[in-house]
Amino acid sequence: MLFSSCFFSCRFHMGNLLKVLTYNELDQGPNFFLDFENAQPTEAETAVWNQVNAVLEEAQTILAELQSYTGAGQEIREAIQNPGDLRLQERAWSAVCPLVAKLKRFYEFSLRLENALRSLLEALTSPPYAPTQHLEREQALAKQFAEILHFTLSFDELKMTNPAIQNDFSYYRRTISRNRINNLQLDAESEVNNEMANRMSLFYAEATPMLKTLSNATTKFVSENKTLPIEDTTDCLSTMACVCRVMLETPEYRSRFTNTETLLFCMRVMVGVIILYDHVHPVGAFAKTSKIDMKGCIKVLKDQPSTSTEGLLNALRYTTRHLNDDTTSKQIRALLQ
Repeated sequence: MLFSSCFFSCRFHMGNLLKVLTYNELDQGPNFFLDFENAQPTEAETAVWNQVNAVLEEAQTILAELQSYTGAGQEIREAIQNPGDLRLQERAWSAVCPLVAKLKRFYEFSLRLENALRSLLEALTSPPYAPTQHLEREQALAKQFAEILHFTLSFDELKMTNPAIQNDFSYYRRTISRNRINNLQLDAESEVNNEMANRMSLFYAEATPMLKTLSNATTKFVSENKTLPIEDTTDCLSTMACVCRVMLETPEYRSRFTNTETLLFCMRVMVGVIILYDHVHPVGAFAKTSKIDMKGCIKVLKDQPSTSTEGLLNALRYTTRHLNDDTTSKQIRALLQ
């Protein structure tokens, strides 16, 4: 097998892992090529894997429901245009209530996803192993971490392109407020009370609500684990970014994928860990001292068809924290223009 000229050694490890030692322009040392398609949990990983898997099993259902979410736009418009028509008001309310119940499920799932991420961060950063050793030893957990990021960016891409979500929820809240003023109690209030509606409103007001949830959870994890060096968390993220970049830019490795969807999976995961890194690391992902090769990551995205990467490039443009800092080079900014 031919390897890129930057590789100086490789070997198979634990069946599912191809370890590739590379030196890129940032001299970052070891990167691990993880088998995202086939990694299975070892006995030591099983407890955390089972806990996270119970959450991930629901992820595809959530995505399918969001993808098929059409909203109650027509019913709402008719109700607003005919405020005196009680039949149209009831029709709009009947259309919106089950949709808001669905939005509540999405929000509650984000809380479960947050807990799953915390469990994985604890497992992948705990002493005595370094983050790169964790990723090598616990490939199945690394795969689950990647699956959470893949779900997160998939969810947010669908949410950003569906204005019906905000419109439906706004109409629901306005109707609740109006009826509260008139001392009317609606059945739906018992399912989505005012406190829950406030929390959901903050969640859906975000352009990328799932990503914001994970970013906040990662930042909170770092701040609450004061005995754990912040580098243990950020090194885990930067190593994962390198894994994905090497996987994407090397034809020999891309040819190993048995599923064409794995390519998009890798791109989403790479972007997700970059954004998390940028939110958690004090100077972010774009500074010269960053352990992530941002130029290489952006280039590998731009080398793909724009239909599959424009949303990911927008995520880097608009959901990172440090892109517009003075420490970001003009070259990186130009790449994201």
